[in-house]
Amino acid sequence: MKKIEIKAEQFFELLKLKDTSMWSVFAQMIDGEEKEMIFLDNEDKILFNYILPDNQEKLEEDRIKFFKEFAEKQAHLN
Repeated sequence: MKKIEIKAEQFFELLKLKDTSMWSVFAQMIDGEEKEMIFLDNEDKILFNYILPDNQEKLEEDRIKFFKEFAEKQAHLN
């Protein structure tokens, strides 16, 4: 499995500048091979990992799961 290291702050700033979602970027990266995406802080410490699936259907499942979990966490904070 290919590993891709991403500077999280720069990645999310770029998404804002391009006015695009991380899910659309992830969709463009799908090529039939799973990839481990490792998000790093500015000191190269791991913030989180994401296994990019090898197909669009699994990516869509991940996106739905992410939004559901995010909404639940947001509800608990309020």
